[in-house]
Amino acid sequence: MPYHHGDLRRALLDTALEAIGEQGPAALSLRDVARRAGVSHAAPTHHFPDKTALLTALAAEGWSLLADALREAAANEGEFAELGVAYVVFATSHPAHFAVMRAPGLARADDPELEAAMSRARAEMRSGVQRFEAGSTRDADTTALAAWSLVHGLAALILEGAVPLKADADVAEVARAVTARLRPPP
Repeated sequence: MPYHHGDLRRALLDTALEAIGEQGPAALSLRDVARRAGVSHAAPTHHFPDKTALLTALAAEGWSLLADALREAAANEGEFAELGVAYVVFATSHPAHFAVMRAPGLARADDPELEAAMSRARAEMRSGVQRFEAGSTRDADTTALAAWSLVHGLAALILEGAVPLKADADVAEVARAVTARLRPPP
């Protein structure tokens, strides 16, 4: 995807996502991103001084997109489990973002944009848990951790190919069936 005068920063982010999709975040190099984007090897440093800065920007973007997906699921006044469905659908439809978001040590954890995006996503999940646990004596933080563990694990298993999907089954259907287990039995 050669860059043609416009938003170089966005072109670099998109090119990096493509490369991550092929080889994973650890193997990413600024030189390869520049080559793929059709710019000089020094061009990326005008926006990203190093690989970590590029990966941090992608992680922040991913967490922000996840927060938006969770907010949209909550706005539709769906059940709590729909937040989990939104998480799995996000992860499987944005696998490169998801790979960067779950790769410890590749991004700057103290980056203000990244911290803000992560906080927003956590707040959306926390809000859903609080609605779900209203009137319950259960600890909402433990419920949030259990829900996150379930949907994060499911997303990772789908992306790794460990959960083979039938041609006629879509990710949302599988996620909905699994997250239904979050409801107390009748």
